[in-house]
Amino acid sequence: MVHLRIVVPGDLSKRVFELLDHTPSVCNLIYLEGAARRPQGDVILCDVAREDASIVISDLRELRIHERGSIALEDIDSQVSDAAVRAEKYAVGLPSDAVVWEEVESRTSEDVELSASFLAFMVLAVMIAAVGILTDQIILIIGAMVVGPEFGPIAALSVAAIERRADLAKRSFIALAIGFPAGITAAFLGTALVDALGRIPGDFAQQGHPFTDFISRPDEFSVIVALLAGFAGVLSLTNAKSGALVGVLISVTTIPAAANIAVAAALGDGEEWVGAMQQLALNLGAIFLACIGTLYLQRRLYLRRRAAHLDSPGRREAGLPPDRAQRRAGEASTVGGSDD
Repeated sequence: MVHLRIVVPGDLSKRVFELLDHTPSVCNLIYLEGAARRPQGDVILCDVAREDASIVISDLRELRIHERGSIALEDIDSQVSDAAVRAEKYAVGLPSDAVVWEEVESRTSEDVELSASFLAFMVLAVMIAAVGILTDQIILIIGAMVVGPEFGPIAALSVAAIERRADLAKRSFIALAIGFPAGITAAFLGTALVDALGRIPGDFAQQGHPFTDFISRPDEFSVIVALLAGFAGVLSLTNAKSGALVGVLISVTTIPAAANIAVAAALGDGEEWVGAMQQLALNLGAIFLACIGTLYLQRRLYLRRRAAHLDSPGRREAGLPPDRAQRRAGEASTVGGSDD
């Protein structure tokens, strides 16, 4: 279940309450008149089945509650309630498969901020991977994969493409475009310093590094793993499975490839540099395509359910139009007119 706290202007309270009261997947409905101050209005509390959370929030947005009031949501970890069980039964599907799009948008928006901490994690991850390459220690490569924050902007860029959000796409692209070069530059300077101090084994370039050689040798399995990781990454994001996301980070070779670009450039190894560049480009492209494909399917399923919901009793009670054409034509008069 998802808990909603809705701050509603007084002139819309009745419509919102009727909408929620006539939605079978909603329970524990509470109305607090005049309880809100900033913004001023009434407060309505309710619990909604996770499968219908985005659908109900979409109805509230259609009433412009997000503009004149506010909508807050949080997951309910556990609830002892027969009413909640009945509400869950009315919702189609399983809670574990449900996607709350507002949560996805919030998570991805947070993960794409080009902050000092994001750049620090990128730099640290690439430098740890560079040390792993120089010492041929696979455990350091795995550690660097976990530390790297690059999946957040990749996922956010995919969400932006599906929802056609130019602002999110721009911020995601900037985070990747600055984060990777920053990490590569730091690892390049670190490798050059270690080389100048004579701490790199003299036979490193000649003998290679068998345990980490895969980083600069992309093949068909690199594509397969990146695609599978992209699918798993989106599923972990949309279903809030953070444990699965760790496995995704360990599966992809983006951070190690970036580190190998720096190491190869610092040591003047052109062949390794080209291979690492190819590995990085291949992984980023395959992950992005897998994320786009998975999100597209999930979004289509949601839109199908949303279309079936347009003629629901709750919408009729709230005065919302029953179909797409009427909803678009009457949105200004039906919803905008409620301000009078």
